[in-house]
Amino acid sequence: MNLLLLSSSRANNSDYLTPNLAWIKTHLSKVSSVLFIPYAGVTISHEQYYLNVKAALASLNIRVDALHHQADVKAAVLNAEAILIGGGNTFQLVNLLYKNDLINAIRQRVTEGVPYIGWSAGANIAGETIRTTNDMPIVEPPSFATLHFLNAQLNPHYTDVVPADFHGETRDMRLAEFMQLNPSVPIIGLPEGTALKITDNQIVQLGQAGGYWFLAGTKQAIAENTELTAQFAATLSRPLLNHAS
Repeated sequence: MNLLLLSSSRANNSDYLTPNLAWIKTHLSKVSSVLFIPYAGVTISHEQYYLNVKAALASLNIRVDALHHQADVKAAVLNAEAILIGGGNTFQLVNLLYKNDLINAIRQRVTEGVPYIGWSAGANIAGETIRTTNDMPIVEPPSFATLHFLNAQLNPHYTDVVPADFHGETRDMRLAEFMQLNPSVPIIGLPEGTALKITDNQIVQLGQAGGYWFLAGTKQAIAENTELTAQFAATLSRPLLNHAS
């Protein structure tokens, strides 16, 4: 597989997708077009979302096609040179992927080796399920199970900042709840401006902010450029990557 899982589209008040452009350019270096899936957008139309992404990637000289322009969306996925899924609401994204019968089609194409890029919700669905998303369940998808490229959960936009006078549950508290009930399932927290780069059997943490590994009630920092499979192999009873088609 060839995955680039981005925490977010912006970092430190940057322009749209700017912090990720170098990574995206390298990731798509062998393709001439990419299929964009705008299903996570809720307060933005699919067309405007597509136009925003197309403009942000204009300097890469790669054609950006929109899934909602295609008469047969499943055929479009199965023939895509690369697949790009943006952020928004994860529940809406998953609901529309199931509604259009695209979960298995995306899995098939990506496990065949075509590049996949997702940010925020688009990164979240690369894990086992969306049970560690930050989003509100504004719709009820048929299942929380998603693309399951990783035998792990993902938490994009991860932060351990606690605002003054905040008395709700923090991100760490919510992840602790998940670990209490699922002690054998790892979670990778991706702060803003970071990503996971997955090529075949290698998983590398990108971005100066690093990341965090949660498992069985513990939290461990991940430094930039850490190769995760090697570092945490002893922690897992199963491979981190899921190669099932």
